Parts: sequence; structure tokens; C-alpha cells
Amino acid sequence: MLTFRRALVGAACFLTMLFLITRTHSSPPNDLLPPQTSDSRHASEHTTQTGYTQKIPPVSSSSSGDRLPKKQTGGGQQLLMDMSRASLKDKLAYQFPYDVEGKFPAYIWQTWKYTPASGDFGENFRPAEASWSEKHPGFIHEVITDQVAVHLLRHLYASVPEVLEAYNALPLPVLKADFFRYLILLARGGIYSDIDTHALKSAAEWLAESVPRDAVGLVIGIEADPDREDWAEWYSRRIQFCQWTIQSKPGHPVLRNIVANITEETLKKQKLGTLKGFKDNKVIEYTGPAVWTDVIFDFMNDAKYYETSKSEGNITWRDFTGMTAAKVVGDVVVLPITSFSPGVQQMGAEDYDHPMAFVKHEFEGTWKPDHLRHIGVTNDPNDPNNKNKNKPL
Repeated sequence: MLTFRRALVGAACFLTMLFLITRTHSSPPNDLLPPQTSDSRHASEHTTQTGYTQKIPPVSSSSSGDRLPKKQTGGGQQLLMDMSRASLKDKLAYQFPYDVEGKFPAYIWQTWKYTPASGDFGENFRPAEASWSEKHPGFIHEVITDQVAVHLLRHLYASVPEVLEAYNALPLPVLKADFFRYLILLARGGIYSDIDTHALKSAAEWLAESVPRDAVGLVIGIEADPDREDWAEWYSRRIQFCQWTIQSKPGHPVLRNIVANITEETLKKQKLGTLKGFKDNKVIEYTGPAVWTDVIFDFMNDAKYYETSKSEGNITWRDFTGMTAAKVVGDVVVLPITSFSPGVQQMGAEDYDHPMAFVKHEFEGTWKPDHLRHIGVTNDPNDPNNKNKNKPL
């Protein structure tokens, strides 16, 4: 007969066995495992200590500079036990690992003072903004206001507070707008495009079928290719890469490098007290296409990422001037000037109906004060679209 005492003893035995079984099969402590995120999909044989994975497409006639992948050493991504002692670039690489074999995220990011749902959203921007959704059904398309940007970045970069400190310290809206595009693409990837741009073709058509999508992590275009002796009077660089439209996978080293560059420079200026009175005509060199171009060239010539010992020399503007088809350098695809600057009627750019015309830019210069609102970043007197014949300040 089952008595109360026997039932109590039986229950005690059952609980003891259950405890021993669950203890035997329990998982190791969490602090012994690296954090797993949706972006942590690295093949260990291709991953460096900073989370950079690279798979380089075969060198062909459309490739530039004969850049080959550098052989990686070591196993998978290494756990950084004390991130407080890591460099800013390593912190960013740990937080936003790069997987070149992953897909381009289906995001479209734009920024403006108001969302399209607001009555204050400019009617002249509505066709341009709508074109991105029309050409990219199924994509998440967000127009981020300044107020939303602050909260979004706090969420994404909570573990890298120096980045947030730098963003908040920037004295001009245009600096923050430039910085935001790099920050959102580093963290989430996808497409960033200025609010005054029209999507002429879907991003699915930007890369030729012969280019493997799992070997490309960054797609950029040429903004300026001034083949003239006085180019320096009108342009910041001999070849200038466009940053009003960028496509990337999250964590790309170019984005990591420019975020670290701007962060460290801003905190340095803040400490020296030189951020006050910052001139708006210095934006191009600080956060705009000039520094963007410099960081890209630095990456293309960085021995950490590419085997450069067999190259004849550094990759320079000469490798891109006059190009009419896309070129591949490692995991970066560079599109010709027609792709993101069609219809400018100079520097070899074709018209809007050209097969390589992907994005139309209205050059509104929405961030600029009235005296700096000219076509592009210069006041080239030979530009037929330029209404301001004065030299830039």
C-alpha cells in the first residue's frame, strides 16, 4: 500500500535523478562563448581575427590592379575578452562582423527632415523617394529623420559609446548626415541614397551576371573624373567616388575604417576645442566624398586585405579614369560615372536612358546654405547645368 512516507521518498528520488541528469547535459557558461548574432555566419578558414572575411572573384579584364586575396592565418573569429582595451576598429569589427558571402540586405536608407507621411515633406522629393520603393518591391524602405536617427544610433552603437559621442559632437547637420550613412550601412547594410535621387533601375541590375554576388561586399560609383589640367580648382580629387548612393553588406572594412576615421578625428577636435566655428566648405574633406575616396583607395592598397607583393604598384585614379564599364577590385565593384551621375553632360557621363544609368541625382544640395548650392561639389564653369559661376569658397 502506498503510504505518504513512501510517496515522499519516491518524489525525493525522482527530483534527485532529474537534477543529476539536467546538470550533466547543461550548456557551458555563456561567458565562455562568443556572442552569436544574425551576422555571425563566417567560414572559419576565411575569417580573420577582426571578423573580416574575403572571397575574391577571379581577376579578369574588368578587374583593376591585379589584387589577390591575402592568405588568412589562424582559425575562426577570435573572442576579445576585454573590449575596453581594443582599438576602435577592432571594437567595430567585433560588433559588426563582415560576411562577404552573405546577401546584400534588402534595406533602403534615406534621411530627411520629415518623413513622406508628413505634410511638410517636400512635394518635389516625392517622385524621387517613391521611385526607390517602386523599383525595389519587397525592400524595407526607411526615410530617417534627425530625431529618429539619434535613437536608432543609440540602439545600434550602445556598445561603442565613443561613436555616439562623436556623432553628437558634430556641429553641422551635414556632418551628421554624412556620418549617418556610413554608420547605418556598417551596422545594417543595404542601400543608402540621398533624398534627391531617383532609382532608374533596380539594384538587382547594378552588377553584371558574371560578377558573383557572394564575392562582392561594396558597390560604389564614380562622381567626378575631370580630365583637365585645372581639375584641382574645381574638384577635391582627380577621381572622386560618389557617396550619395552606396550599396554594402554590413561590417565592410571600408565602412569600418571611415567610421573610425571620423570618430577619432571628431573626438580629437572636440578635445582641442576646434569644432566650434567649423566652416561648411570644409565638409567635403571631413566627412564627404574627399575622405570617402581616400579611405577607399587606402583599403584597395592595404596589405592586410590584399596580396600586393605581385602588383606593379598602388591602385590610383589612373586605374579608373575614363572607364565605361564596371571594374572589380577585390570585393569592391566600382561603377562608371554614368551609373550614378547620368545626364550631367560632362566627364564622359551618358544620358538617363543608357543601359548603365542606375540612379539619377538632382543635385539639390539640400544640406547646403544658399551660397553653396551648386551642381555637385564644384562650380565648374564648363558644367552646362551649373547656374553659379563663382568659384567654391
